[in-house]
Amino acid sequence: MDESSSRQTPSTAAATDRRQFLGRLSRGMTAAAIGAAFGELTGRVVTAESLVRPLYGLLRETLDGSTGLPLLKLPEGFRYWSYGWTDQPLANGGRTPSSHDGMAIIQEEGTRITLCRNHELPQPAAAFWDHAYDPFGGGGCTELVFDRAKESFVESRPSLAGTVNNCAGGATPWNTWLSCEEAVVGPETELPDNQPNPWTQPHGFVFEVPVGGQTRPEPLLSLGRFVHEAVAVCPQSGIVYLTEDTNRAGFYRMIPTAPGDLKSFGQFQMMVVKQRPDLRKGLKVGEAFDVDWVEIPDRLRPHSPGTQDGQGVFHQGLELGGATFARLEGVALHDGKVFITATSGGDARAGQVWEYDPSQESLRLLFESPGIEVLHMPDNLCVSCRGEILLCEDGQYVPQRLQVLTTQGWLSPFAENNVQIDGIHGHRGDFRGSEWAGATFSQDGQWLFVNIQTPGVTFAITGPWQNLKTG
Repeated sequence: MDESSSRQTPSTAAATDRRQFLGRLSRGMTAAAIGAAFGELTGRVVTAESLVRPLYGLLRETLDGSTGLPLLKLPEGFRYWSYGWTDQPLANGGRTPSSHDGMAIIQEEGTRITLCRNHELPQPAAAFWDHAYDPFGGGGCTELVFDRAKESFVESRPSLAGTVNNCAGGATPWNTWLSCEEAVVGPETELPDNQPNPWTQPHGFVFEVPVGGQTRPEPLLSLGRFVHEAVAVCPQSGIVYLTEDTNRAGFYRMIPTAPGDLKSFGQFQMMVVKQRPDLRKGLKVGEAFDVDWVEIPDRLRPHSPGTQDGQGVFHQGLELGGATFARLEGVALHDGKVFITATSGGDARAGQVWEYDPSQESLRLLFESPGIEVLHMPDNLCVSCRGEILLCEDGQYVPQRLQVLTTQGWLSPFAENNVQIDGIHGHRGDFRGSEWAGATFSQDGQWLFVNIQTPGVTFAITGPWQNLKTG
């Protein structure tokens, strides 16, 4: 039988997954734990003296299974395959867009793993797919299929188009991807150098993308209009947590009227930290604070009055006592806790990792980089089934690293960007300074998928994960 004839339509499949998710909630079931709790990490203070150590062993040049080139440095025993390069053909006859960013697995079915990947394209450009929200939104998403039994990628295809600056996002418990626009622009925006503005729709929203793609894109207005970065959805409560990538950023949550209903205009709130309203620097690792939340009056206000700053939501929250962070980017849920990266936070402006505990309404600084040689500007993050946090670097340290922060508080590079190419899919140059993005693990933790943003490529990595040194 032809595979496409037996497959559910995207809308039917997404609706089924959402109903199953809501059914689990109604029966009081909780999502399976990803791995061991972060009790050891959150119960101790992480200091500079206990940072970098070779948790998986020393890194070495490792040949790519697809091109035969040493594109990455990995610990001994790890293997990988590259795919989905910028300009590589898509299944519909188009070409893969550039600027690979946030990504997650949205389906595992048999041996096949389906991923949804963002493309962070900011300027007005023709949409790369006919099913576009805005015909002059150059950003969007592509869907990739990987076969773990064959250890190879199968195909890729467009799944969202007509959007702008699709930076990060997050997977939902009902197996869809939430793609975030990191720009508040629209037909009224004045472009630099008097460039003509062809945008036909407002931007600065979150879009939901099911398996098979979103052919009728509509923004999720309930999640606000601001400089969106990442999203995490609590599988128990349905609460949606959102980060904002600005130098003065807020941390937000949307409490839907019904769990799983992202079109409902439930409560939209910003975090308040009364003991320390500005959390960008001057803190000690291990410090903890009580938190509260304030309701944002108008979640769709795009700018502060008289500006095009994209911070209409933030300034409403600030006036009500909301807390200020430094460039909030990654967010992930694990064992009831919410982990957040502040990319330029800390005294060295090199990055912070925060833990929010909803059950205690508390916020703790888990980690702060003392300098770029240790960790520089953590961006996207994910948590593996072994319990470690994986941090994607987006800073000036070369080569850019993919770093592991364990439950015991040890930090170490897991991979280094070693992309130096001459002619792969038309790309040439030294790209070792390009950021990592979109790290995501398979459910069994045996496969890691991650992007290098420029020239734009996705990697599938596997190996002896059990060799992690935790002591």
